Amino acid sequence: MAHGDITHIDIPVSDMERAKAFYSRLFGWEILEYPGFEGYPMWRAPNGVSGGGLAPRDERFTQPRSTVEVDSIDDTIAATIAAGGQVAAEKTQIDATSWWAVVVDPDGNEIGLYEGSTDTGGTDSDASAGQI
Repeated sequence: MAHGDITHIDIPVSDMERAKAFYSRLFGWEILEYPGFEGYPMWRAPNGVSGGGLAPRDERFTQPRSTVEVDSIDDTIAATIAAGGQVAAEKTQIDATSWWAVVVDPDGNEIGLYEGSTDTGGTDSDASAGQI
């Protein structure tokens, strides 16, 4: 993926098993947990391009959040602040080659940022489903 591409959408859920059953039945999504990402089941839409994850809902994460791939989270955070936005979650390492952060635009919309590899270590067919 390239800078500016939407990599995935996180959906906050309060009951993981209920959400997995709901989205699988409703949209035909195959929802899997990959090694190293236990507790964060990921889905891939039938088009093979769209995807995301189901994440625990909490007081700060109540609405779905799109995540955009960037070349540099540090540079994007600096540009966000310069453009009047804020940082909701600082850059955090996901694994050895991946990081994420969350910024807020001037209207209060949260946008996830993703920098790094999207390979989950699964098979070739599984790797495309593991974008996070």
